[in-house]
Amino acid sequence: QVQLVTSGGGSVQAGGSLRLSCWAYGHSISRSCMGWFRQAPGKEREGVAVIDSDGSTSYADSVKGRFTISQDNAKNTLYLQMNSLEPDDTAMYYCAAVFSRCDRSDYFTSRFNYWGQGTQVTVSS
Repeated sequence: QVQLVTSGGGSVQAGGSLRLSCWAYGHSISRSCMGWFRQAPGKEREGVAVIDSDGSTSYADSVKGRFTISQDNAKNTLYLQMNSLEPDDTAMYYCAAVFSRCDRSDYFTSRFNYWGQGTQVTVSS
């Protein structure tokens, strides 16, 4: 059974930092396409960052230069380092996985079929 366990959310002031973690149980992330998504109240879910098994990454324009996606294969854990947080970053954040390579045309349209439970990030001005 595959599970993604997400942690690290919280409340910070604008300009602050948080690091989200996503521990994968039941499958190796080293052979997976992994991603972070977020959903704010009243808005559609949007992709934030995705990392392929070869380490290549893709970011939403709104987070480029502020967020960094990475993974520790030895710990089977995915991370999202979020710096210079803004109130518009407030959302529930989810990690996702698909046990194949990412969609080469658009990482964010990869067929993610495993999702974590979500962790809330709240940024105050």
